[in-house]
Amino acid sequence: MGNEFINNPHISVDCVVFGFDGEKLKALLIERSIHEQNELYNDKKLPGSIILNQENLDDAASRVLTELTGLKNIYLRQFKSFGDPNRSSNPRDVYWLEETTKLKIGRIITVAYVALIKIDRKIVFTAENSTANWFDVTEISKMQLAFDHNKIIADALQHIRHQLTVEPNLLFELLSKKFTISQLRMLYDVINQCKSDVRNFQKKIAQMDYLIALDELEEGVPHRAARLYKYKR
Repeated sequence: MGNEFINNPHISVDCVVFGFDGEKLKALLIERSIHEQNELYNDKKLPGSIILNQENLDDAASRVLTELTGLKNIYLRQFKSFGDPNRSSNPRDVYWLEETTKLKIGRIITVAYVALIKIDRKIVFTAENSTANWFDVTEISKMQLAFDHNKIIADALQHIRHQLTVEPNLLFELLSKKFTISQLRMLYDVINQCKSDVRNFQKKIAQMDYLIALDELEEGVPHRAARLYKYKR
């Protein structure tokens, strides 16, 4: 039997964590410092982990998110698996993974999850030679991330666009507890890469009986203060 028939797979989970800062859709990336042949390389990747023994996939993804944010009540859904044999062909990616896991890594298959959080939630991630930071998704498309993480993020965005057609309330997982209609429209547009007609969007909003107008206006803005709203589950 030839070597091509030998299996040595590892299973991981990777989490695409989306947040909205009021203007831009962002994703959370881990920035790594890699020492390779006495040189220092900075690299970026999705939050993820090899699954532990006796740990199922959902529990592994929840663990990754809890370690990042300290929170457990986060929208988190599995959306796709990635198993191209060449997804770990970059020696630097494999080197970093072997250094952090202390495992000999052969082929690695990942199950991807998408998470939606309010960007004002504190990130509590701490790790040696690594930091967690938010990046604009339009800028991420121009970066070279580890493994196939660019593709995973692009597929996650497509997944969210589709889910919004059947679960429009997912938008409110990304908004702060109090928000303006303008912020809601901006979030809808940035996810769908479109520019909504204001009047048509207002009509759409009027049909949302779970959207509650507050007797409050936004504060500290250089323009006319807009009415604040909240989402009622």
